[in-house]
Amino acid sequence: MRLTVFWERMAEHFGAGYAETFARDHVMSELGGRTVSEALSAGWDAKDVWQVVCTVMDVPREKR
Repeated sequence: MRLTVFWERMAEHFGAGYAETFARDHVMSELGGRTVSEALSAGWDAKDVWQVVCTVMDVPREKR
């Protein structure tokens, strides 16, 4: 998954204004105690990060 697609999906689910805030501030144990932004910066694949977000935040299956 390209980062542009990842950020489009984040904006679709959380809203354009909140997606960045969520990615910067919400720490998830499933990402090794990192935020979305930290995980991506650490080299995690965007698809893997998106799957974690989907699981943790109960993103509807049709948006996954």
